[in-house]
Amino acid sequence: MDVFDPSGRARRPAGIGFRAAFALAALCLLLAEPAARGALAAAEAPAVAARAGLDLAWAAARSWAPDAFLTYIENDESLDDAGSSSRWGYLFHSPSLDQSRVYSIRDGKILVAENLDMKFEAPALAMDWIDSGAALAAAEQGAGRNFRTRHQGRLTTMLLMRGAFQDGDPDETTWTLIYTAPDAPALFVVVDAVGARVRRTWRG
Repeated sequence: MDVFDPSGRARRPAGIGFRAAFALAALCLLLAEPAARGALAAAEAPAVAARAGLDLAWAAARSWAPDAFLTYIENDESLDDAGSSSRWGYLFHSPSLDQSRVYSIRDGKILVAENLDMKFEAPALAMDWIDSGAALAAAEQGAGRNFRTRHQGRLTTMLLMRGAFQDGDPDETTWTLIYTAPDAPALFVVVDAVGARVRRTWRG
């Protein structure tokens, strides 16, 4: 995930608190690891939207902890022009266990299931969030398409979470789309994951 610049320093987008930035950075490292392990096999797996692996992730999470709830989703492999990826990561939290657990799913199979070593206290996602394709369509209506056209940019990351990038409405579940280009700062587009509206954009 391209939240880090080539020098290794974490980019802290404007408006994000220290705790949210730290949590995001830690999740990037965790979810990037299975992506690297499976990069070669990814070409053989079909690209799917984020909800494709959700039922399997929920079943696994509830076997792990009956009170588990979903807190975070991110692509674990590259994204295509429809907002689909061959592999997605799903993070759940269990209050009773006081732990968070990530599942990385490709082609209907769980490739990684492991607990986080760090504390990540995040609220549950809204139940009726739009899928990754609809979020991309919203982002591409303006800022996303313009960035790709002007800078030969590409979409590298989509992540779904609640509150981290929306200071004005911390309870809102949002998709954050990150576009990168070889000669320009990254573009961040935050999309309301229920209403499919762009809430904010910034470069960093």
